[in-house]
Amino acid sequence: MRNALVHVVGARPNFVKAAPVLRGLEALGVPQRLVHTGQHYDVAMSDVFFRDLDLPRPDESLGVGSGSHASQTAALMVALEKVFTSHPPPLAVVYGDVNSTIAAAIVCAKLGIPTAHVEAGLRSFDRSMPEEINRVVTDSLADLLLVTSPEGLDNLAREGVDGERVHLVGNPMIDTLLRHLERFDPGPVRQRLGVPERYAVATIHRPANVDQPDAARRIVLALQEAVARIAVVLPLHPRGRASLEGAGLAELADRGLMVLDPLGYLDFLSLVRGSSAVITDSGGIQEETTILGIPCLTLRPNTERPITITHGTNRLVEPEALGPALDRALAGEQAMPPDGPPLWDGHAGERIAGVIADWLR
Repeated sequence: MRNALVHVVGARPNFVKAAPVLRGLEALGVPQRLVHTGQHYDVAMSDVFFRDLDLPRPDESLGVGSGSHASQTAALMVALEKVFTSHPPPLAVVYGDVNSTIAAAIVCAKLGIPTAHVEAGLRSFDRSMPEEINRVVTDSLADLLLVTSPEGLDNLAREGVDGERVHLVGNPMIDTLLRHLERFDPGPVRQRLGVPERYAVATIHRPANVDQPDAARRIVLALQEAVARIAVVLPLHPRGRASLEGAGLAELADRGLMVLDPLGYLDFLSLVRGSSAVITDSGGIQEETTILGIPCLTLRPNTERPITITHGTNRLVEPEALGPALDRALAGEQAMPPDGPPLWDGHAGERIAGVIADWLR
């Protein structure tokens, strides 16, 4: 399709954010193509999301797969360069902070193709996080910076980004959540998976928590404290499975820990909606629990989404403090502010589409 802008997606959070933007641009008659890099390449982490979210099938699937940060990013850049040189788009739209995002931003900058970054301006101020490097570099190269929450405006202004390029649009991940809210029914999922009526959901995959044996042991000990209080369901990302198992994760199976393979979007959010608490190191789940009103305990020393603390149910917790923090959450002491984050209203995709359409004109 000539003169069609290109969306670059590669991992679960990208699909969730892209769906409302694709719909918004389609409603405005903007030609577009979808490129799936294959950064997440198995059915549970990729294909099922296209089905669950009613996403169009990708126009191109690159099948890059996993690897170290350097090897994966290099493979992504080589594959994306071929895409962009064969059919140069007027604009590439990239999402979030994964390796597909920074790879597309760098390739486009080298080729003189403008980029729009959805979820610009988020900062943890922790350069040890690979995602933080991806955020900073992508924002420095983007022509349109589409910001999900007000602190992103402050971060970009502090970095000297031209305000004409920056737009506060709200959070398209929340558009997807609200669009499918009535489909999140925990009952059938619990019954199919054998999950008890009262439970917590956990997700762990950040390099800082799983790449080193000492860190993995801290997480396993924290989960041991959690299962002493409540059953815990852990859909386990492929990243870190070996290190967590090496740290003794399997020994918690008979104490109330249920380890599952990754789940599709609808199944996972259904479990979250029915849970008593969520234990995570994921960024997106901090946002989703904020809207669902589920207590969220984030096993990290920082977050690039502080609005989920000031306007949501999220709390940062060191692994050693998880037990008491979970006690407070289960007792209902983790209150949610009355007003949610601004513009997290289900219409971010429409606003993003409007900004992009105006820019293209």
